[in-house]
Amino acid sequence: MLRLCRILLCRLTADACGIPVLGGPVEATALGNILVQARAAGAIDGDLVAVRAVLRRTQRIVRYEPRGGEATWRAAETRMGG
Repeated sequence: MLRLCRILLCRLTADACGIPVLGGPVEATALGNILVQARAAGAIDGDLVAVRAVLRRTQRIVRYEPRGGEATWRAAETRMGG
């Protein structure tokens, strides 16, 4: 169930904002902490780009593209008083 909620959140975010959204692992915060510590300890060389490359090689990252419907989101915003 949690996985489906995460997917729905990523899809709705991409649709509402009109930009691609990258969805990563649930453990992203912990993994980010581990990778920063590994870099500080010298286990990973390079800058932030290199650290992100490690994450991309080891974790499944899903790209959610906006599915149009901008008019639908604008109409909903208007209905909500925005």
